[in-house]
Amino acid sequence: MAARSPRGFGQYSGIARALERVGERWALLVLRDLLVGPRRYSDLKAALPRIPTNILSDRLRELQEAGLVRRVPIVRGGYELTPLGRELEPVVLALERWGWSVLGDPGDAEAMSHEALAMALRSAFRPDAAAALPPTEYVLHVGRASVAAVVDGPVLEVVPIGPDAVPQPRPTTPADAATATVEFALAPSALRDLVAGRADAAGVPVLAGDADGVARFARTFRIETVDPPSAGAAGDAAVA
Repeated sequence: MAARSPRGFGQYSGIARALERVGERWALLVLRDLLVGPRRYSDLKAALPRIPTNILSDRLRELQEAGLVRRVPIVRGGYELTPLGRELEPVVLALERWGWSVLGDPGDAEAMSHEALAMALRSAFRPDAAAALPPTEYVLHVGRASVAAVVDGPVLEVVPIGPDAVPQPRPTTPADAATATVEFALAPSALRDLVAGRADAAGVPVLAGDADGVARFARTFRIETVDPPSAGAAGDAAVA
């Protein structure tokens, strides 16, 4: 058990204790990337280019002391989640879904990493909808990020792909189990609109494979967003 930080909240509360462990800046993004798979220090730095090297080192050390992250003995400089750290997956996925309601358009120099795209699809996956659809492999490119997502009924396997992606173990659901394949590319804001149900799948050009695959993707991956109130509406509500 890691020692309690002198900067703690002074609260005997589960959420307070959790924030003492993972509430520091960048900590949840490091955990998000490790949920995709083990990563070396250099992999984490490449996926989070704005994190200062000293801060990344601090976050990794703190997460190790909290029992959430451990070194990977077979990979020099590698890190992976412990069972305790992996228990945060539902929390990270829930935050991802919540964040899509306030995502907005990409800011200057904002990019989507392979890991961010993989976790976005995991958070948006609807196994109940996928169970009624034929097994499909989706190859998706969003900016410079690419993933291959194999859906077989209620099972989803997502693997980052491309020359700069971190090599991953082969999915337990093989791609040849899919009866259809579709490959397509989107801008980040177009992916946001498609997953939120605000874009017509028919308007997305298919690069290869099943012409109906994008429509099937939109049924399989969906995040129901809640539009935040405008500043004017919020002010009116406060007056009322």
